[in-house]
Amino acid sequence: MASDDRWLERLRLELAWFTGRPLLRGRGAGAILRFERVRPRRRGAFQPLRAREITPQFLDRAIGALKRWKFDFLGMEDVCRRAVTLPEKRRFVALTFDGTDKGLINFAYPVLARHGVPFTVYIPTAFPDGVGEAWWLALEQMIARESRISLMMGEKEQRFVVTSVADKQALFTFIESWLRTLPPADLSAAVHDLCTRYGIDLAAISREASMDWQDLAKLAADPNVTFGSATVNYPVLANMKDPAALRELTMGKAVAEAAFGREIRHLAFPFGDRASFRRSHVVMAEQAGFASAVSTISGIVDAEGRTNLRAMPRISWDGRVRSLRVLRVLVSGVAFAPMRPTGSGQAD
Repeated sequence: MASDDRWLERLRLELAWFTGRPLLRGRGAGAILRFERVRPRRRGAFQPLRAREITPQFLDRAIGALKRWKFDFLGMEDVCRRAVTLPEKRRFVALTFDGTDKGLINFAYPVLARHGVPFTVYIPTAFPDGVGEAWWLALEQMIARESRISLMMGEKEQRFVVTSVADKQALFTFIESWLRTLPPADLSAAVHDLCTRYGIDLAAISREASMDWQDLAKLAADPNVTFGSATVNYPVLANMKDPAALRELTMGKAVAEAAFGREIRHLAFPFGDRASFRRSHVVMAEQAGFASAVSTISGIVDAEGRTNLRAMPRISWDGRVRSLRVLRVLVSGVAFAPMRPTGSGQAD
């Protein structure tokens, strides 16, 4: 059913391009694009994280197309300026990357540097420190390898038999969704229990997948790069008590500032969907000293202060889609209903 919904949505966007091309001059001031992992396409039927991946070839094509469509490429400082001033003739696009996935330095950066465009990287500082836990990668590896899986969910042990790709995909979605409802300590305990049961080295997987501070120092030498914070451990803030959530925000900012010797003014809410942060976290972002905060709630950025700078929408690209026509419709803004003003600090 989810696959059917995805292809119906793609068809809707493709039709919008064919039937509404005169409307694609766009609405709003511009769009912030969100990417997570950049890597060459892999073989294998079970790829539960494929929606979060794009290839370097697609990134290259997308940037080239956005240049042809006369978008201004901006860093987040200029996005904030465009969001509060009068509309300009040309619309903007901002390229943002969440996390410290190694593919950014290995595969994405050569493309970005060749095009000479600005981009923003949101860093959860525990990962370049070597202590972050990429539990979603461990979960993927475990389900790919096993056909019988048991785990404690609450006080009850659940058992699953997964022999087909569809079964494995459904189980990944189920367990990932459950884990994201847990407070950080409970999530970590559940993941460590799973990894112990099935011989998964969570620490090694996490370190291997992440850039370290030396990799990030290479990016820091490029004036086109803006660094933002994605907290320390990349937790679901909505599952934390407010003092702990504020500590994640302030410590993530402080560690990144110490590492780079520059002010960190921009934040990405971890995961960033409507279930992962609340209005109180928007207020905390301002208290912590961030000039902006981005979500993964779909939408475009309006001018003249109509978009809350600390709850800005982004377009999260689905890596299973390689259509530039779909990209054109999304960045034009015609695919989204007009957003109501959010000056009150409301996250949604």
